[in-house]
Amino acid sequence: MAKADHMLSILWLLKTRKKMSASQLADELEIHIRTVYRYIDALCASGVPIISDTGRTGGYQLPEHFVESPLFFDIKEQKALVHAAIFAQEAGYPHGAALNRAVSKIKRFTNPAQLNTIERHESGIEVLHPPVHILETAALQHLEASIAAGLTLSVVYQTGYEGNSQERLIDPYGLVYWKGKWYIVGFCHLRHEIRTFRVDRMKSLTETDSIFQKPEAFSSRQFLLDSLLPNTEDEASLISIHIEGNPQAINDLCQHWLLGHALIERTAYKAHFKLDEWTLYTQAPYLLLSYGGKLFVTQPQELRECMAEIALSLYEYYQSPQQ
Repeated sequence: MAKADHMLSILWLLKTRKKMSASQLADELEIHIRTVYRYIDALCASGVPIISDTGRTGGYQLPEHFVESPLFFDIKEQKALVHAAIFAQEAGYPHGAALNRAVSKIKRFTNPAQLNTIERHESGIEVLHPPVHILETAALQHLEASIAAGLTLSVVYQTGYEGNSQERLIDPYGLVYWKGKWYIVGFCHLRHEIRTFRVDRMKSLTETDSIFQKPEAFSSRQFLLDSLLPNTEDEASLISIHIEGNPQAINDLCQHWLLGHALIERTAYKAHFKLDEWTLYTQAPYLLLSYGGKLFVTQPQELRECMAEIALSLYEYYQSPQQ
């Protein structure tokens, strides 16, 4: 039996039998008593609060309040879990209360030296993110439960900022967090295809009695990514984009999720991309305009004209008095 298995067995025995001596543990696990001492020391070092009583009726036991501990998490693993919890909370993780309890257990059952280290490292990382509305948190909890149970949902969904709300049935396959928003990927019974929906646009969620089976090996993350990235399968139809500009801006552009996959070649001051026509005229102009005068499109001329039309339209919009 492996060391970790023996250590788990010791914990289980102490939890079920309340108190056991080293010799009793050795007999139960069929290991040498010196090995028991080593495993007990290792458990204590990992933060498990084992109490040792000496004397004829002595032995090892766990505190009555002990339910679950970080077991074999070393200080680096504990620190990583606390840091990950910070990111999850700021992303609007729907089970924040349970996450806080888990972090509290890590801190409660670790030793004083490890707790001091955790708290020093915990204060060194902070995440800025807009607050998630309490109604969206409730929706995320509902969606996560329906995904696990395989239940079809009746959803009232609003398309776009000014779109009409429409009721539809959705088989939720998975939740994906991307660029500050939560998305649900699933089969839409209205459109008869797998689609992506923004959670903050769901006006209501109701479980149905219908049960669905998620496609085998389906990845919600990959589906969303594929729907966002430019279509580069038909290479002959791709259009070249040549951009010049500030080296830092060029570098940022080449690392952007939209254009990074379409990069053909680059230098410090220039970059060459290839995009499909739809992405070129619907997404790329708005991204490039956000860089202001730091970048300049040399080719194609049509993209430059498209960007100029968008900029002019915005200019006229803000010049005219609003009703």
